This record gives sequence, C-alpha cells and structure tokens, in this order.
Amino acid sequence: MLCDYHVHTYYSDDSDYPMEQVVKDAIQQGISELCFTDHVDYGVKLDHHAAGADDPANRLNVDYPAYFKEFTKLQEQYQKEIRLRFGLEFGIQTGTIPKFEQLFSAYPFDFVLLSIHQVNNQEFWLGDFQQGKTEEECYQEYYHELLSVVKNYHHYSCLAHLDLIRRYVNKEENTFEANKEILTEILQYIIADGKGIEVNTSSVRYQIPDTTPSKDILRLYRQLGGKIITIGSDSHKPDELGAHIEESRKLLKELGFQHYCTFQEMKPVFHPL
Repeated sequence: MLCDYHVHTYYSDDSDYPMEQVVKDAIQQGISELCFTDHVDYGVKLDHHAAGADDPANRLNVDYPAYFKEFTKLQEQYQKEIRLRFGLEFGIQTGTIPKFEQLFSAYPFDFVLLSIHQVNNQEFWLGDFQQGKTEEECYQEYYHELLSVVKNYHHYSCLAHLDLIRRYVNKEENTFEANKEILTEILQYIIADGKGIEVNTSSVRYQIPDTTPSKDILRLYRQLGGKIITIGSDSHKPDELGAHIEESRKLLKELGFQHYCTFQEMKPVFHPL
C-alpha cells in the first residue's frame, strides 16, 4: 500500500498546488492513502481573520474553514478511489503552544505533524536564525527548542523532519554524535508519550547525503523502542508528490523496522513493511 503522509496544497503559503489536483495526481500514481498537512506557523504568520491579514506583506496560515470544507468535499467525492486524512503541520515554538491548543480543539484531526521551523520567530529558511551563530549553536538551540516543545505540547502524532536544521547549514556534515545525548532525550520522551517520527523524503531534492532524519537517528529511534513511523514526501508541487516513498519503505525494513503507520482520528494504524 502506497501512502504519503506529508503533503501541501495551495492552502500553504509556499504552495500553489490545488487540493483537488493533488487528489487526482495521487490516484493516478496509485497512492492508496494521503494526508494533507498544510502549514501553520504562529509567531511568523497571521490567521486569515486576524488584524493585518489583508496586508500583502504579511504571510498567512491556512484558511481553516475553507481547508476543512474542501477536504470534506473531496473525501466524500473520491472515497471509492483513495483514503484521505485530515491533518496539518504545526510549526510550533514554545511561546505559541496556547494558540495550537486552541486550533487542535477546533477540528477533527486524523494526524498532526509537529515541526520546528523557527526559534524566537527567526526563520531557518530565511537564514535569520543562523545569523551570528556557529553550526554547533544552531543545532543546540534547535534541539533544545524541540525538547521544550514536546515536553509541553502533546496534541500531535509525529515529529516531522527531525533534523531539519541540517537542510539550512552544512548538509554534508553528520552531527549525530555531537547531539546524541539530547536526541536520545527527545526520542525517549516522545516514545513514552506515544508519539512517532516521520521519514521525510525531501532529503533527496534538497541534496542531503542522508535520509531525513539521518539513518543514525532512525537506528537510535528503533533501538530505544520506537515503532510509530510515517513516510511523507513533503510535497508542494506535482513532481514531488509521492516521491521516494517506496525506497524509504525498503530502507526502514533494512534498518530493522517491521511496520510503518497511517493515522485515523489521531490513532496510529500499523502496516507491515
């Protein structure tokens, strides 16, 4: 069964991929189950109803009512051809947790990805966060923020692209050993909390010479008893949808995992690799 559990549409501010076209393309590819995970990043983006949302200089979060309405329509329309799951990607910071608590309570989620895209409202992709810091400091601050968030927020399913910061610093360097202690603490905590991680196949298009998260992190997760794992393309356009899903399943099996997961109503469903 082919599934993609990290998919963006034109409800994310960094994509113009129509939601229905995503569904049609997924069906064409033979994808059996797909979860939409459009971006929400409080602290650096505004909700559509917020003051200042009409200023084109401001970036916006998902238009939640429109997103849910279109999802519900497509889920019913294409139910005989594909299983669609409702999700979002929560770009959380410690200070924005209360807003995400409110958002989570407002909709019937199947799946939520927890991401760290910025710290202290400083974006990684713009380079603001990295400015004036060594790579070692970037990793340390990133992982400490992630640990703080997972200890204080619990309404999510999996950690997205766990070592994301590698995408924005030296991609060639594997910093696993330098950060193994805090990575172990993060993974032990989320395992005890009943949460999982994802394999994010965008590492290929970002030309990272490893998986995301790294194979070392995946091995550590398994060694610590982690079993909940999803696979997602992190797609924003047609040629990214479903990319490298099959290769990732083979890799997980080689690393000793026995299952991958999909989700329904925030509960993992295990499938043999």
